Amino acid sequence: MIDPLDTIMAIMGESFDPVWGEAWNRAQVASSMDMPTTHLALLTADCLPPTSRNPAVCFALTRAAPGEEELLLIAVHPDHRKNGLGTRLLTLLAEDARGRGAERLFLEMRENNPAASLYRSVGYKPIGRRHAYYKLSDGSRLDAITFAKKL
Repeated sequence: MIDPLDTIMAIMGESFDPVWGEAWNRAQVASSMDMPTTHLALLTADCLPPTSRNPAVCFALTRAAPGEEELLLIAVHPDHRKNGLGTRLLTLLAEDARGRGAERLFLEMRENNPAASLYRSVGYKPIGRRHAYYKLSDGSRLDAITFAKKL
């Protein structure tokens, strides 16, 4: 079986555009995964748990707190986008979080992230804005939008 950390790093390396600076480094991901409140979901192209013969092509990492969970990272490999995997992964996250006692899910993203339409399609609603939160490599700044979904 492939190491989940290797899988996450490989998918993230292909999925996150470096211009936005959103990808985590290996130490950040490993540190988060070491925490007992962090939960990982991995899916193959056919929405199954990965095996050595059928590797994961998408992942999500969440952090639980009493009554809520926060989506920390999510990625679908570019070769597998627009096939419903993002929707399936977000649905699975909601089911798992509800099973752990969460009443709401949260996420934060840059204001121009095209994934906003995916989040809205599965019930996330914008609830807040952090002005000039993200600093880009050219020195410009973008707002962060906080979304929530009631479970």
